[in-house]
Amino acid sequence: MTELHESAGTGHGGAHFAVFTDRADAAAAARSFRRPGTRVLAHASGRPWLIGRWDDDELVTARAGSAALALVGTCPVDAAEVRRVAGRLRDLADLDAWVRSLPGSFHLVAALDGRTRVQGTASGLRLVHHADLGGVTVAATRADWLAAALGRAPDRAQLAVRLLWPVPHPLSEASLWEGVHAVPPDEALVVAADGRGVRRSRWWMPPEPVQALAEGAPRVRQALAEAVDARTRGGGVVSCDLSGGLDSTSVCFLADRSPARVVASTWPGRDPADTDLEWARRAARALPDVEHVVWDADASPLVYDDLLGIDDLLDEPTIGVMDRSRVLHHLPGMARRGSRIHLTGIGGDHVAWCSEAYYHRLARTRPLFALRQLRGFRALWQWPLGGTLRALADNRPYGRWLRDCTVDLRGARPATVTTSLGWGMPPRLFDWVTSDAAELAGRALRDAAAGARPLHPDRGLHTDLEQIRGCTRIIRQWDHMAARTGLPMASPFLDDRVIEACLAVRPAERVSPWRYKPLLTAAMRGIVPEECLRRTDKAAASMDAADGLREHRADLMALWEDSRLERLGLVDGVALRRLAQRPSTPELHDGVLYPTIAAEVWLRGLEPARDGTAPARP
Repeated sequence: MTELHESAGTGHGGAHFAVFTDRADAAAAARSFRRPGTRVLAHASGRPWLIGRWDDDELVTARAGSAALALVGTCPVDAAEVRRVAGRLRDLADLDAWVRSLPGSFHLVAALDGRTRVQGTASGLRLVHHADLGGVTVAATRADWLAAALGRAPDRAQLAVRLLWPVPHPLSEASLWEGVHAVPPDEALVVAADGRGVRRSRWWMPPEPVQALAEGAPRVRQALAEAVDARTRGGGVVSCDLSGGLDSTSVCFLADRSPARVVASTWPGRDPADTDLEWARRAARALPDVEHVVWDADASPLVYDDLLGIDDLLDEPTIGVMDRSRVLHHLPGMARRGSRIHLTGIGGDHVAWCSEAYYHRLARTRPLFALRQLRGFRALWQWPLGGTLRALADNRPYGRWLRDCTVDLRGARPATVTTSLGWGMPPRLFDWVTSDAAELAGRALRDAAAGARPLHPDRGLHTDLEQIRGCTRIIRQWDHMAARTGLPMASPFLDDRVIEACLAVRPAERVSPWRYKPLLTAAMRGIVPEECLRRTDKAAASMDAADGLREHRADLMALWEDSRLERLGLVDGVALRRLAQRPSTPELHDGVLYPTIAAEVWLRGLEPARDGTAPARP
């Protein structure tokens, strides 16, 4: 291993690698991971430590004595500091506090006296998996790489689970392959010196939400500014989404304060009632040094575009394939303008706002305050009084709630108030899912419910964490797709330090029926113009989704003509083809087809290419 390598910390999003202990048998296992284009970072012995793909500016490494550290991703840490940390490292657990102090988004790999620690991000944007390969534990950032080394096909039962809408915790984090194990985002994988013994160590916990908004807003501003700075401090040209919403507008104004030259990108909606473009132009007028590019709304790909042409190798199905073309379409244009990284406002909805489910607890601890707020929510969301009272009275623990969900997986969607004040949306299966698949999914749910624990005892914080992780699992795949285009994406709101700063603020002040995103509004005051902070709504892409369903129904029909899910006995292809002929049917509202399409597209992507060659592994 090079003794010291300093990174500029831009983070290209395409870094993927496997990690090996410093043993001869691990080195033998590593041989199957060497492919054209892969890079190797070695232990002091010369045996491979990391094998994979990364750019020079995604890596910081240092060694001191028997300790070695590697940070892969975006982290503007001073390389000399990494060496100092390695020099004083006496126990792998000592890294907990240090890693929780670092901005950015990155994997941490550490080696000490033969032991190895591997972790991703608490957000779930960077994950860790592991598998036993011939008696040797190998960790990797992608599950499919380990599955390829094991020679495993996707597990049919896990595919059935992915047909649920939504897939609840903890099933949402399971690997799609038997023998490949996922590490929860808040835990680190620790491999013993013998290369076999494995344990998991929790390194992250959400902060207690006790800060007043006035105290927390400056910390959110600082954390978000540092997250943007981690991507822009190197100067050059960077691009940003400028949708007109508060999230992307905040990122754009923070980027404008950096040494980088900023190009802002706006896709107007096709809906005549969409006011995003007007709000984006208001923001752009306050950014005279920023080049503002407004794309032709009619040129924007619709939802469901190019589903048959997707060839990204992903390690799990993602509903992100529905919007793949829309997300990536403008990146080549930004690259032609010199951009080296594209920043988005994705994640702001998940961290700056929070779940109304906190009011289940607040109704007991602050009943008068909660009553006033709940009246507002009832008016805002049209919650019926009876349903609201029943939702507040529901005290089922998470495991029992999850078990109860298995009673009728094909039942009607519950009232909004039930899901808003409860543990979340109960998982459902739809008519085109076979009874065999339903039995597999139901069994997995029952098994999970037997020992399931929520992400936090407070159902509000549980819901926040589950939504953050659900978002990052989509963004993780989009980042991989974007890296293939040559222009990486980054979402500063999803950095761990930003998430922590937001979660630390009292939920009663973060979510209110009377104010729109009060935390972010307070945090950005003085940076984003008051005019932009006064926006109290956001546009929806419902017209684009409906139009896409109609325009691409031929592709959907072709998708089900030779369905891989149908071959596995998991879906009724006849029913799906019938639906494809009726894109306006109410049955297809709310994206209920998304998980089925995601699984079908994913299975097709795993097959050999049309020229007969095997798909290239990461």
